[in-house]
Amino acid sequence: MALITRRTALQLGASAAALGASGGFAFAQSNIKTADATPPKLDIEKGATLRMLRPVRFVQPDEDVFRANCARFTKETGVEVKVDFVGWEDITQQTAVTANTGAGPDTIMGFNEAPHIYTDKLVELSDVAEYIGKKYGGWLALAQKYGKKHGTNNWIGLPFGASGGPLVWRKSAVNAAGYDAPPDDLDKYLDLCRKLHAAGKPPGFALGNAVGDGNGFANWLIWSHGGFLVDEDNKVAINRKETVDALKYLQELYKTFVPGTIAWGDISNNRAYAANEVWLTANGVSMYFALKRDEKLRPIADDTQHSLLPKGKMDQSPMAGLTLNAMVFKHSKFPNAAKALLQFLLEKEQYDPWLQANLGYWSQPLENYSTSAVWDSDPKISLFKNTMRNNFWIGYKGPISQASAAANADYVMVQMCAAVASGQSTPEAAAAEAERRARRFFRS
Repeated sequence: MALITRRTALQLGASAAALGASGGFAFAQSNIKTADATPPKLDIEKGATLRMLRPVRFVQPDEDVFRANCARFTKETGVEVKVDFVGWEDITQQTAVTANTGAGPDTIMGFNEAPHIYTDKLVELSDVAEYIGKKYGGWLALAQKYGKKHGTNNWIGLPFGASGGPLVWRKSAVNAAGYDAPPDDLDKYLDLCRKLHAAGKPPGFALGNAVGDGNGFANWLIWSHGGFLVDEDNKVAINRKETVDALKYLQELYKTFVPGTIAWGDISNNRAYAANEVWLTANGVSMYFALKRDEKLRPIADDTQHSLLPKGKMDQSPMAGLTLNAMVFKHSKFPNAAKALLQFLLEKEQYDPWLQANLGYWSQPLENYSTSAVWDSDPKISLFKNTMRNNFWIGYKGPISQASAAANADYVMVQMCAAVASGQSTPEAAAAEAERRARRFFRS
C-alpha cells in the first residue's frame, strides 16, 4: 500500500497549533494530564550503547519521529542508540534468534505475547511500568494483559500501543443494502454481506497466513460465536459446538467474499479496497489515510467509515489489538540504559508526538494519552482510540504463554477457517484437526 509522507502527515494529522517536536514535525497541543510519580533510579552504565529492533512502520512518520526521539535520548544521556526496523514477518524469528543465542539487540519491540515466550531471558520492567502507570493514569486492560507475567504483578513487557483492525466499509454500498452501518447481530451481518455481494460490491477478509488480518478475522469469527482455543485452565477447548457453529457460519459468509481471500496477506485487502474490488473489510487506520492522501482515491476515503466488528454473542466486539510490546534482554551489557530508553520514549514529551505521527495507527496503552490531540484530528479515526480497552487477547481465554504464542504463530485458527472456507474440510473435521494441532503446543 502507499505510505504517508512527512509532508502529508502534517497535512492530515496535525493542526497549525504547534509545539516544537521531533524531527522537524509540528504537532497539535494535547492536554495530557500527569500525576506525581517518582521515577526509578536507573544508573546508566558508563560507555553504554544500545541497539533496538522493532517492526517496520506502516506510516512513514512513525519511523521518522521514533528515530528523532531516540536521537533526543542520545543528546540528553550520551547513550548512542541504533534502531533497526524489520519486516513484520521477520520480527518474531529475529526475536527467537536473539533470545536463544543470548546475543544481539539489547531491546526488541515484538508483537503481543513475545515477552511471555522468553520470560527467563528478560529483565523485569516493573519499576518502569509502575512509575509510568502512576504518572499517566494507569495501564489499559490489554496493556496489562500483555505486560505482566501471568498470575503476577511482575512486568516483563512494556506495551507501546496496539493497532486495531475494525471494519472498514463504503457508506454508499452499506446504505444501499438497507443498513445504516454493519450490524452487531450475526444473522443481519450475513444478510448485509449477501446483499453487498449481490450488488457487485462484495466484502473480503484475509484467510491466508497474515500476521494481523488473518489472525484478526479468524479469532473474531470463533470468539463472536462464543468459542475459544483454550479455556481458563489452559486446556485445549477449540473442538466444541461453538466453534463448529462459527465454521458453518463461515461457509455461508465466505460465499459472499471476493475471490482469492484464501491467499490474502496483510496488504491484500488494502489493494482490493483501493481498486473498488472490496467494499467491506477489516484494517488499521493506515488504509484510510493512504486513500485520503491520494487525489484519485480521495472519493473512496470520503465514502469510507469505520466500525467495530460485530459483537455476535459477546458483550463487546471481540477484537485483540495487534500490540507492540517492548522487552529488555538479560544479555544486554547495559540494562539500565535500555530501561531508561523505554521509559524516556513513554514520557509525554516523546510519546505524544509519536502517537500523533502515527495518525491513530497505534492506540495508546495508558489512560491519560486518550486525550491526545490525534483523536480529534479526524472524526473517522476516533474509534481506534479504545483499541487497548478490549478484553480479548491472542490465546483467549487461557493465560498468555509460550504455547499460545506458538499456536498463533502456527496459524492454527486461521488454517482451520481456511480449510472450511476452501471446502477442503467440514466444520467438524476442521475443529478436530485444530484441536490436534493445538495439543502439540498445550500438551493437554
